[in-house]
Amino acid sequence: MTTNTPQNYAALDAWIDQHFDEEVRFLQALVRVPTDTPPGNNAPHAERTAELLTEFGYTAEKHAVPAADVLAYGMESITNLIVRRPYGDGGKTIALNAHGDVVPPGEGWTHDPYGAEIVHGAMYGRATAVSKSDFASFTFAVRALEAVAKPTRGAVELHFTYDEEFGGELGPGWLLQKGLTKPDLMIAAGFSYEVVTAHNGCLQMEVTVHGKMAHAAVPHTGVDALQGAVHILNALYAQNDEYKKVTSKVEGIKHPYLNVGRIEGGTNTNVVPGKVMFKLDRRMIPEENPVEVEAAIRRIIEQAAGERAGISVDIKRLLLANAMTPLAGNQPLVEAIQKHAQVVIGEPVPAVGTPLYTDVRLYVERGIPGVIYGAGPRTVLESHAKRADERLQLEDLRRATKVIARSLSDLLA
Repeated sequence: MTTNTPQNYAALDAWIDQHFDEEVRFLQALVRVPTDTPPGNNAPHAERTAELLTEFGYTAEKHAVPAADVLAYGMESITNLIVRRPYGDGGKTIALNAHGDVVPPGEGWTHDPYGAEIVHGAMYGRATAVSKSDFASFTFAVRALEAVAKPTRGAVELHFTYDEEFGGELGPGWLLQKGLTKPDLMIAAGFSYEVVTAHNGCLQMEVTVHGKMAHAAVPHTGVDALQGAVHILNALYAQNDEYKKVTSKVEGIKHPYLNVGRIEGGTNTNVVPGKVMFKLDRRMIPEENPVEVEAAIRRIIEQAAGERAGISVDIKRLLLANAMTPLAGNQPLVEAIQKHAQVVIGEPVPAVGTPLYTDVRLYVERGIPGVIYGAGPRTVLESHAKRADERLQLEDLRRATKVIARSLSDLLA
């Protein structure tokens, strides 16, 4: 294998610059195939991605999750992709994981959410920043690696999966559980100005509040489920003040918090609602015990419900994603990315935690050291991820691709 020198790093950078217009077109093609989750009909995007990869001489293994499992999960179709690039005996196998599923666009867009329009150096569209951008950065980093560094040992795998928004269990979790992959190290989709080594856990629950329907003209003959839900919600939201007192020692992560993201119920304006459903999201810092967190939430809900006559509740866990804690073996990843980001970006890139939760935890839980790094701005807020007018600065895509290509060259040396 070619020895890594400043000249060879420069050659990697030059290859990426020469092929950058092609990389941008590749990302545009990916953004233009919707992957709204829900409903989660994501197999068509996997098919299109596999088709595009063949143009580079890559074969994408298509691993379709059984339809019954997908439907029971609440989605419509999932086909996960693995591209295996073996270079020779010895060395590490490094996986690069990005997810294609995204939340629906929502309202307020000033650009077509699936247009991949480029304005003033930024590409607009759902998943431009999170995380179809890293389908592109990872693919073109590997292409540059093979064209310039020509590794002779180890391997790289591209893992393109489709259920991160639902927790990842039928994406990376499914691939790992089935024994379809077992890398030594992994990098997951992220942003360009920090390398993430830890993240929050997440508990999501669905709470159905039952009362008794009645005509609005005689409300005393019913039990208002909405008023019951409001009482429960007030009890839950009051916990956020208490959570601020529970702080994490991980830089980049502050304290737990709770959000209610969806409410529905009632039948008509002139009917006392007999049933109201809401879904909550409880973020857990790495120091918390998920079992204890869930038990506490259930107690709060049940106690508040018991304070309202005629109100009962059903509580269903939707997701329990453990926090990601650093494994000692991730240091080569951190060091390589920090070293090359300093040169490419021109400033130090800190190793921090993030309040998000990701697929990386599923690799780490199986003893595979991983970090989060990819194409994106300094903050989620800047990217407009999960909001209108999500966008990616194309220079961030270019820089991240260079950092990843350089880092892979070091890690496989």
